[in-house]
Amino acid sequence: MQITIRNLNKVYSGDVYALRDVSLDISEGMFGLLGPNGAGKTTLMKILATLEQPTSGEVLVDGENISVRRREVRSTLGYLPQFFGAYPQMTGSEFLRYIGRLCGFSGKALKESVEENLIRVGLFEVRDRKVKTYSGGMLRRLGVAQALVGNPKLLIIDEPTTGLDPEERIRFRNLLSVLSRDKVIILSTHIVGDISSTCENIALLSHGRLVFRGHPESLVDQASGKVWQAACDEEDFGMISEQMNVISTIPVEGRLLLRLVGEPVDGFEMQTVPPNLEDAYMHFMENVVGEHVEEEAGVMED
Repeated sequence: MQITIRNLNKVYSGDVYALRDVSLDISEGMFGLLGPNGAGKTTLMKILATLEQPTSGEVLVDGENISVRRREVRSTLGYLPQFFGAYPQMTGSEFLRYIGRLCGFSGKALKESVEENLIRVGLFEVRDRKVKTYSGGMLRRLGVAQALVGNPKLLIIDEPTTGLDPEERIRFRNLLSVLSRDKVIILSTHIVGDISSTCENIALLSHGRLVFRGHPESLVDQASGKVWQAACDEEDFGMISEQMNVISTIPVEGRLLLRLVGEPVDGFEMQTVPPNLEDAYMHFMENVVGEHVEEEAGVMED
């Protein structure tokens, strides 16, 4: 499956741009869409899921324009929204049977699809429990199961691990990695860890614009020589944090061990360390994107 996004714009009333001239090509595997809250990720996900229409531009799925062939495209996709809800009085299996019937399944095909997907997401043993008794992680896995009922080629997942504990987050990411072997999975998130451990290709959105597209390693390379480790006293923390991005702070023997991104502050001993994707994301958004936004603001003022 091939997804082609060309010159996509979404403008809301009041001339508010949610997306500005976004162009992307996405093929099989796990694709990560990263950006801060308000970057336009959910708007893009809704357009891909045929829930919203773009103001201009186009999205093609295997050459079919989703605005023209919505019914055909919908038959090939599954969607897990950021805020997924299920009927609390239904059991897990009842809810999936309900979704299956909406997808046109019945009889033996419906039964097999429900059982297969309950097993896939690790909920088969609790299939007869009411949804209201499910934990947050179980509910998110049920959300994946309902998106898989029609055996879609394209799976769109928006902010899947928000609110999950570390164990459930890891389990969820592993599940998506397995599913991506024969599907296109677009994973939208503002949590860098969800991207770094699962996606071979990523895109960054900021203020509705596509600001990066490529391999995570390419983004990490841009932060080489910009990530530092330093120890400081508490009274010096404010001075350092005003001039550099503080990625982590660990109290050690009465001092603070800092991981920092940016240009080193004079008067402090700082040692460069290899960057990871989180470091690179902070460096890129602060410097490359930040400078671009400032330039645009200056042009508008002129």
